[in-house]
Amino acid sequence: MNRNNTWTIIRKEFARFFGDRQLLFTTVIMPGLLIYLIYSLMGVGIRNMESQGEQDLVMLKVENMPPSMQPLLESADSSIALLHESFGQADIDALQDKDINVVLMRFPAQFDSLVASYQPSTGLPAPNVEIYYNSANNASNRVYMTLEAALTAFENAQANLFDINRADSEEQTFNQASDDQVVGDILSKLLPMLIIMMLFSGTMAIAPSSIAGEKERGTIATLLVTPMKRSELALGKIVSLSSIALLSGISSFIGIALSLPKMISAEDGSIDIPFNYTTNDYIALLLVILASVLVMASAVSLLSALAKDVKNAGTMVTPFMLVVMLAGLLPMFQTGTAQNLGIYLIPFYNAIEVMADIFAHSMRWSTVLVTLVSDIAYTGIAVYGLTRMFNSEKIMFSR
Repeated sequence: MNRNNTWTIIRKEFARFFGDRQLLFTTVIMPGLLIYLIYSLMGVGIRNMESQGEQDLVMLKVENMPPSMQPLLESADSSIALLHESFGQADIDALQDKDINVVLMRFPAQFDSLVASYQPSTGLPAPNVEIYYNSANNASNRVYMTLEAALTAFENAQANLFDINRADSEEQTFNQASDDQVVGDILSKLLPMLIIMMLFSGTMAIAPSSIAGEKERGTIATLLVTPMKRSELALGKIVSLSSIALLSGISSFIGIALSLPKMISAEDGSIDIPFNYTTNDYIALLLVILASVLVMASAVSLLSALAKDVKNAGTMVTPFMLVVMLAGLLPMFQTGTAQNLGIYLIPFYNAIEVMADIFAHSMRWSTVLVTLVSDIAYTGIAVYGLTRMFNSEKIMFSR
């Protein structure tokens, strides 16, 4: 195989891509920029809603206030203005206006005596406390949750026969999962799907126009009559498309990395979340991403070669994209590390599993090696299949 011919195809694809400023911006720059802006604004919006709910004064009207509950409600929240008032249906209906910071609470008459005399064995309904609020109002919803927690604590205190996991000292903990394990479990369920989606979006933006677009424009015929092997043409296409798709994935990943602190930070900007990954973890992640991009670009290139034009290529790739996205969701429903090495032979799913293992601090080099070898083998098969398609006039010149 003449490497110069393959390199010529790669340079041609790079020149087409990097020479098109609009394509370069939409494929590489815009994904990371949009993710950064959207996630950052989401973090700011969430913090604003939380702070607004904490600062707003809420009027709490209590009907039939029992003596036992008054000290508890008075100390529940400093932003609550406690009023001893009766209310009717008109007051309840007024809560449908989410701009009204009012919560209504009604105790049964003689609540304390009813609670003291209640016996669950009688089968009669327990005394019922009614709390009317509007969950669309942040302050109203916050006060409701505060009241519910206070009443639950009061109820538990009435018959505290035994405790569960009562810590007798600050050093005593019952959940033996480390902070690394907790954060790793969350990241292992979210990040693989995000990374796969980022890589696939970059591949979708460029691969259909590279092959199906040349068929539509008629320029593929010029390449096919040049003195080069069809395998060199296929390899050059796949390598160049994989490289460009990786740039898009890296751009999106940078956007997430930069915006993540803005989403998880406190209002003062402080962050106290462990993120302890080793150099081996980063190396394994990079290798798996490179391998998955090769397989992804190979699969989309095959579908693009079968398509008659760019529009048809997009239609053919869409079901494939949905399957890959579904595979990215599977780690959310799994627990632990897959022990069967055969799972790491499945294209795309193997990369998702390895990435989940890396983020969960349970990476094994054996599974990484199986994934890399299998993905390289699948890429070789795709190069062979694309070569056969380039040799088929029926496929290349179908309109």
